[in-house]
Amino acid sequence: MPEIIIYTSNFCPYCTMAKRLLTAKGASYKELNVDTTHGLREEMMQKTKRRTVPQIYINKQHIGGFDDLRALDLKKGLDPLLVAS
Repeated sequence: MPEIIIYTSNFCPYCTMAKRLLTAKGASYKELNVDTTHGLREEMMQKTKRRTVPQIYINKQHIGGFDDLRALDLKKGLDPLLVAS
């Protein structure tokens, strides 16, 4: 199973949708909540050059936010990433 990391925040509907999509695909992920860990939002912004959550990584590849994840799924590009090790 690939390593999946999701930067999230509290009360974020796009974060919830991203987690639901990955869960529906049978994928497990590590959630990093930027609201509960000091400095984590800044770390995320440094890595991704984006301010919004969610920010999703699969095997250290930056996927982007929920819209990017969903677009990848619609193009049939998500499933191969989820089975790669």
